[in-house]
Amino acid sequence: MLKKSLTIAGKLLVAPALLLIASPSISSAQNQCPIQQAKMAAARKTMKVSIAAPAEKDIVDTAVGAGSFNTLVAAVKAAGLVETLKGEGPFTVLAPTDAAFKKLPKGTVETLLKPENLKTLQSILTYHVVPGSVMAADVVKLSSAKTVQGDPVAIKVTDGGVMINGAKVVTTDIKCSNGVIHVIDSVILPPKKADIVDTAVGAGAFNTLVAAVKAASLVETLKSEGPFTVFAPSDDAFKKIPAATIAELLKPENKAKLASILTYHVVPGKVMAADVVKLSSAKTANGQEVAIKVVDGKVMVDGATVVKTDIDCKNGVIHVIDSVIMPK
Repeated sequence: MLKKSLTIAGKLLVAPALLLIASPSISSAQNQCPIQQAKMAAARKTMKVSIAAPAEKDIVDTAVGAGSFNTLVAAVKAAGLVETLKGEGPFTVLAPTDAAFKKLPKGTVETLLKPENLKTLQSILTYHVVPGSVMAADVVKLSSAKTVQGDPVAIKVTDGGVMINGAKVVTTDIKCSNGVIHVIDSVILPPKKADIVDTAVGAGAFNTLVAAVKAASLVETLKSEGPFTVFAPSDDAFKKIPAATIAELLKPENKAKLASILTYHVVPGKVMAADVVKLSSAKTANGQEVAIKVVDGKVMVDGATVVKTDIDCKNGVIHVIDSVIMPK
């Protein structure tokens, strides 16, 4: 019996899974007293084998491997976002399943995957991504979350579960090396934004500015892709100028002068308030530069005070100013 037990012990000692070196030899073990042998056997029973867990895959590879996100993966590839979502992150992805994409009207996916709709596709996909790794336990504490696209998604906890806009979260906390995936049962779409001109019209506080843009034939320009940053004088700002001066500027013969004034209020690119305050000047579409400075916590553009910031538009952003600024 002793020889049989030693043989078994020998096999355990050299088993590859335990990665142990048999020492002392079986012959020396045979010379040990029964008490020593019992201690050794007890020690072997209490030893814990540590086996490294397989490394987590990144978000893209996890989605590919799941087999239920084929449309999402195809869209990510078409949008040129693979490298981004394989990056360090971390990201929280609200991932629509293949079944979720099938809920969209027939032909929608095919249209979105076309090269000419790249920006629209990117906007939709990044609307499903939240910066950081937000686990389900933290999601339920939120009422909204800002997405990489820029707009927030609404989060609501109901008796039926967690809703992201109109989509239901069906699986949570799929951990990835660079973030986490929560599965949703519908594709969520970002809110539609108006262009700069339509935003100004809809606001109701820029009637004179809109009339001037029309008179200067700049409507088509400011409705184009851009992006543009517009320092928009309100109707009250225009009231600081004599009515006769405005009437004169709106005459067809003064179209070039009016266009020069209006384009002095436009900076190429989309410059949000957080970046405006870092500038001392900015070159306008007019060709001249406006001076920018922060005085007592207020941002001044030439002699005008910025009274409202970051009105986000489809083709840029509007910052409201309290005076009309004039080119040199």
